[in-house]
Amino acid sequence: MNEEQKAIRHAAIALLSRREHGCQELYHKLCLKGHAPALCDAVLRELQAEGLLSDQRYAEAYVRMRANRGYGPERIRMELKEKGISSTLIQAELQQAESDWFALAREVRIKRFGELLPKDFRERAKQMRFLQYRGFSNDQIGFATDDGE
Repeated sequence: MNEEQKAIRHAAIALLSRREHGCQELYHKLCLKGHAPALCDAVLRELQAEGLLSDQRYAEAYVRMRANRGYGPERIRMELKEKGISSTLIQAELQQAESDWFALAREVRIKRFGELLPKDFRERAKQMRFLQYRGFSNDQIGFATDDGE
């Protein structure tokens, strides 16, 4: 391993020590620091083989973090896709998440708008748009904005 690869490895481990990263995200960060793309790719493959870099662990942590912050599965799916995580891995992590997306949609609505259900169409539409922006499905939004049945 030459000096450049050691520097890349050190930078990658420093970033990974702060939080999990996806492979593509880490690759872009290293390249932005001026490291050679081919060497970055080689070092990242080594880190994956050693188990220090894992898209699966990153996706799991990301789903948990975003759900805890009140985001729905559609928004989380889109964000992970933008970060280069495969669709099959995203789907698997969303299914394994211990989140009740319907209950979470209701909690997010109550936190933002209060306990009372929307009284008129305008207020209901406003709450629905908010929940849609947060990444909840139509079924989850309907559950959150109706009487729950």
